[in-house]
Amino acid sequence: MRYDADVLIIGGGMVGAALACALGRQGFDVHVVEARAPEPYAPEQPLDLRVSAVSLASQNLLEAVGAWRHVLASRAAPFRRMRVWDREGPGETDFDSRDIGEPFLGHIVENRLLQLALWQAAEGVESIHWHCPARLDALRVDDDGVVARLSDGVTVRAALVVGADGARSRVRELANIGLTQWDYDVEALVATVRTAAPQQDITWQRFTPSGPQALLPLPGPHASLVWYLPPDEVARLKALDDRTFLDALLRAFPSELGGIEALLGRGSFSLTRRHAQAYARPRLVLAGDAAHTIHPLAGQGVNLGFMDVAALAEVLVAARARNEDIGALHVLQRYERQRRGDNLLMQSAMDAFHHLFKPARGPLPWLRGLALRMANDLPPLRRLLTRRATGRAGDLPRIARTGRLK
Repeated sequence: MRYDADVLIIGGGMVGAALACALGRQGFDVHVVEARAPEPYAPEQPLDLRVSAVSLASQNLLEAVGAWRHVLASRAAPFRRMRVWDREGPGETDFDSRDIGEPFLGHIVENRLLQLALWQAAEGVESIHWHCPARLDALRVDDDGVVARLSDGVTVRAALVVGADGARSRVRELANIGLTQWDYDVEALVATVRTAAPQQDITWQRFTPSGPQALLPLPGPHASLVWYLPPDEVARLKALDDRTFLDALLRAFPSELGGIEALLGRGSFSLTRRHAQAYARPRLVLAGDAAHTIHPLAGQGVNLGFMDVAALAEVLVAARARNEDIGALHVLQRYERQRRGDNLLMQSAMDAFHHLFKPARGPLPWLRGLALRMANDLPPLRRLLTRRATGRAGDLPRIARTGRLK
């Protein structure tokens, strides 16, 4: 087959665009299919509701592909500390970047601005080609390659197709790859607010009888409040007018957060745990939310996706250097072996947190208080957990450790 591309990426969101940048900078001919381009940035734009906590390992990846400078040129909120406590007991843990010799634990960045920064980084890479607006209509995979028919009438032939097209992946569906999934019994209610306090450098997580609450600092005197609640309670709160809703936030969230001066936006999203039953098929591979979704309690969703990118790029660059077929199943299974176990471990850990810290009576509040006290009172454990939160623990791909792919 005569190829139009080495790699065809379906999905130009954060994960797909990051992979395009990583491979394009290594000379791969990459085509990316995306339905909508991100809106250009302007300082006066309102803050988005969907934000991510970008770990230090993910920051290394973004620096390596030329996107991080664009993030900093728009807006991001660095955070140095994390505080976790339980309203029902004495358990409390404080994490500080100084414990591991780092200036920050991470940055809170709006998802749209992460995607935009990656698109800006791709602009100077001649081997990256965009099909936007376009969608995948049909896909044929055989021994020689893949043929994709797009909604704009274009047909693309490639050695490998990557499904980076989100939780409802069309690539995964066309490949007949099954899912293990279940819904959590809560939804995330999100509100962007203007705070009385100036720029903060700390994230807060508090566990209450009604459900976990979190505060994520945003640039300037702003914050993102997240409240995990049963779906019927989320629906009730969303139906309130702005003033009544703000009063509900003020009553529910702790005084330690400082005053809330204005409600700037609100929304909600459901929580579903998904894991693809395979990441790799001959000439086809899944990454990011197409392969896995996770409870957002610890803010690891986008970081897992970026680590997929780091591992897959490393595998493909090494395979090409050995003159291997980048679409061969045994090549793609190297990536699956690297990532599937780590992603499953993080999913399971978040499931455990969800059950441990959900509203409960009996010994559970005592057990979670004990866990928080142990994490706080044992410095080696606290440092290990801090390094895990920054993405610096474990066997990381080179680009995530050093900021270089090779």
